Amino acid sequence: MLVQAASDLVGTPLGESGLRDRDISVLTLQRGTQVIPNPRRSHVLEAGDRLLCFGKLEEMRSMIPSRRKRIRKVKRLPKDPIHEG
Repeated sequence: MLVQAASDLVGTPLGESGLRDRDISVLTLQRGTQVIPNPRRSHVLEAGDRLLCFGKLEEMRSMIPSRRKRIRKVKRLPKDPIHEG
């Protein structure tokens, strides 16, 4: 699970994150190139942290923000053909 910059988890210690209350255990915390196995409750979460978790699938899915559909503008072709010359 990726900790997004807009997440409420940013700046929160693992022990106060509420993950344990949702029966989610954090097995590893990856921060950049550093991997912390069995992170302590005192580790403060930062934006961009990646958490390897174990727990109820429904609970973990509910924590992942839904993806927004990107609307792409389609350019209209000109009415008159373009002549190369």
